[in-house]
Amino acid sequence: MADRAHYTATTRAITVTVEPTYLVARSSPDESQYFWAYRVIIENHGRETVQLLSRHWMISNSRGELTEVKGEGVVGEQPVLKPGESHEYTSGAPLNTPSGMMGGAYQMETETGERFDIEIPTFSLDRPNQGVLLN
Repeated sequence: MADRAHYTATTRAITVTVEPTYLVARSSPDESQYFWAYRVIIENHGRETVQLLSRHWMISNSRGELTEVKGEGVVGEQPVLKPGESHEYTSGAPLNTPSGMMGGAYQMETETGERFDIEIPTFSLDRPNQGVLLN
């Protein structure tokens, strides 16, 4: 994990860690298509069992153009996390610039029906070794 950047945020004893990876094979810089995979680990360090209901991502490219993504669950799942449990998944994000940012929130629900948002840490999407581009 040392060679990869990772970003962490904790809300109400639930920790979200994100590790983005630039995918050279899925990117076409000549066509302004850049693709990242990101691995997410959600860990419940609290005393309550919680379920992830939905996600809300804010994705911006290097021109500051914002894309909002909302939906149920993560990669088709709405995982339940008992105290001490974790859930891990990998997803991807395309951009039309060589760099950008992503962040957002997951909506969680306790067994008693209380809903609350937990932070997804904002992380940067940077194409490695892109060097300095002169206009």
